[in-house]
Amino acid sequence: MQQVICTVDLVLLTLQDGVLKVALHKRERAPFEGVAALPGGFIHPAEDANTRSAALRVLREKTAIVPPYLEQLATFSGPARDPRGWSVSIVYYALVPFDVVEGAVTADLKLASVDERLDLPFDHRQIVDAAVARLRSKSQYSSLPCHLAGDTFTLPQLQRVYEALMGEPLNKVSFRRKITEMDMLEPVEGMFSSGAAHRPAQLYRLKPALRDRLTLIERGL
Repeated sequence: MQQVICTVDLVLLTLQDGVLKVALHKRERAPFEGVAALPGGFIHPAEDANTRSAALRVLREKTAIVPPYLEQLATFSGPARDPRGWSVSIVYYALVPFDVVEGAVTADLKLASVDERLDLPFDHRQIVDAAVARLRSKSQYSSLPCHLAGDTFTLPQLQRVYEALMGEPLNKVSFRRKITEMDMLEPVEGMFSSGAAHRPAQLYRLKPALRDRLTLIERGL
């Protein structure tokens, strides 16, 4: 009787100069040895408490990154997705600020725009598309984009993150009203942006209680 292959795969997303990018890791063994793919690996029953634990372990082993935000995306399964046989993959997506990802990029780990024509093995292109669709949809009504903005940010910087993900400019007044409605930010006392041509702007951060869960609004941006 054939044994089902059980893995986790990670879609690590970051924003570089307004371009949404995904992290791809060079595969170390067959099938598709040497080909760039999503970071992934087998579940270790003796080591992993659950699939989330497995995802964090794999991401740490492949990229040395501990993501500030991780969410389960979906399960992908079937006999045709892996040449080794019938397989199931529990997929998570992670949001990581670019300055964190930049330090982890190596010869085996690269970033690629999600809008490029990516020739990926298995069903990884389909997985990337699903993660991007989830992120862009949730950006309309949640605090999710904050996890791409860094530890601290100004309101104009945060607005640019939302605009990059949603693909359209946002009205400044409406944006700030929605941010206030979500009640998700706190000012960083005594900290302001520097080096800009205009007056320094107040720096904000996510409230500590909201760093591992999302704030939602009924009507989107």
